Amino acid sequence: MSTREDYPAGVPCWADTNQPDPGSAAQFYSGLFGWETEDRMPPDSGAHYFMAGIGGRDVAAISSQPEGSPPEAIWNTYIRVDSADEAAARVRDAGGRVLSEPFDVFDSGRMGVFSDPEGAVFSVWQSGRHRGSAAVNEHGAVNFNNLHTDDLAAAQAFYGSVFGWTTIDAGAPMWALPGYGDHLEQLMPGMRAGMKEMGAPEGFEDVVATILPREGGPARWSLTFLVDDADAIAERARQLGGSVLAGPQDAPWTRFAVLADPAGAAFTASQFVAENR
Repeated sequence: MSTREDYPAGVPCWADTNQPDPGSAAQFYSGLFGWETEDRMPPDSGAHYFMAGIGGRDVAAISSQPEGSPPEAIWNTYIRVDSADEAAARVRDAGGRVLSEPFDVFDSGRMGVFSDPEGAVFSVWQSGRHRGSAAVNEHGAVNFNNLHTDDLAAAQAFYGSVFGWTTIDAGAPMWALPGYGDHLEQLMPGMRAGMKEMGAPEGFEDVVATILPREGGPARWSLTFLVDDADAIAERARQLGGSVLAGPQDAPWTRFAVLADPAGAAFTASQFVAENR
């Protein structure tokens, strides 16, 4: 179990999914991951925002589709910033688009929705009362955020300008935030030594996200959830009305399956398997 109270600027900190039927999606993910869900929107608001938790700790959310948004169900990545307005200016300067100007979300925080030059959509989060996902890196919690791109050089220039990210080679390129490992070492003393003992690549403690190919799809951000048993989760997703898009299959350090919920929002379920190193 891993609990977070806050995130440094430049680190993915939250995830939610836009759904045509949020109530049904809440039932699916509760059945799949064991989430506890509660609708935080007023009954007369005409919208829903189901906060999902693990052991009383926020993990993600399930939302009605925002007015004017594409009709498909999707998962959204939020990246922590000190100022959403300043992030919007950096996005414009780096050649991205501002899809939704920064706005306040009650007293929870301030957010904006942007896209990179290749069209991958992401959000930023300037925290107020809500600091981000408290439950991380455990069964049913977000384990990785993934950028699917076929233009690595353009992505490096854009995300480096907006968030200060660099890349490391971990067998495949991964996004790193210099100094993030120092923050994690303070939270979890001995983290660096543990990674070295396991054979993690140099600089892996600074990793904040992964980079994957588009594989014929659009440029996009996606989510990976950590699970105890990828095969069992894939079968459970089928039973709950979801679908298995790929796998389960082995990869370095993991066994994973690419799944979709009943409305079509895709995500990855990944089981850590040290023997696959």
